[in-house]
Amino acid sequence: MEYEILTALVAFAFVTSVTPGPNNLMLMASGANYGFRRTLPHMLGISLGHAFMVVVMGLVLLQLFEQFPVLNTVLKVLSLGYMLWLAWKIANAAPPGQSKASGSPFTFLQAAAFQWVNPKAWSMAVTAISAYAPQDRGVFVGALIVAIVFAAVNLPSVSIWAWSGVQVRRWLGSARRLRVFNVTMALLLIASLYPILRH
Repeated sequence: MEYEILTALVAFAFVTSVTPGPNNLMLMASGANYGFRRTLPHMLGISLGHAFMVVVMGLVLLQLFEQFPVLNTVLKVLSLGYMLWLAWKIANAAPPGQSKASGSPFTFLQAAAFQWVNPKAWSMAVTAISAYAPQDRGVFVGALIVAIVFAAVNLPSVSIWAWSGVQVRRWLGSARRLRVFNVTMALLLIASLYPILRH
C-alpha cells in the first residue's frame, strides 16, 4: 500500500471516527452515566465491530447492494427505527445512583452489532473500501488492510467521547441536570440521522 494512500486512509479514519455521530454521542452519554471503565466494552465493540463490518462489506455486501438496491432501503428503515429507540433509551437513562438497578452500558457484542444499523458506520465503511482499499492485493487483503487501519485509529478517537462524558458527569450531580443532559444527547442522536433522511 502506497504511503500517500495509507496517510489519506488514516486521516479519513480519524476524521470520521472522532466527529459527532451515533456511536460517539452514545459513548458520551455512557461515560456520563456509567463511567469510563464500564464503557470500555462499548468502545471495543465499536472499534472491532466496525473493523469486522469493513471486511464483510468489502467481500460481500457491496456486490449485493449493486444487484439488489432494495436491500439498502430496507437497511435504512431498520436503522432509523433502531436509532429512535436508542434515543428514547438515552433520554430515559437512570440517574447514577439508580443505574445499576434500571440500566446498564452497552456490552461488547451489543456495540459490535449496533454497527450494522448505524448509518454513519455504513457510510464510513463503504467510502473506505471504495476509495482506499488497495486494488493490487486482492479483495480480502485490501479490505483487511482498511479494517486494521480503522480499528487502530478508531479506538483512541472514540475514547475521547467517553472520557468527555466522564468529565461532564462532574457537573451533573443532580438528577435534574443529568436528565437534561440525557435528553439533549437523545435529541442530538436523532439530529445525526438527518443525512440518511436526505438520501
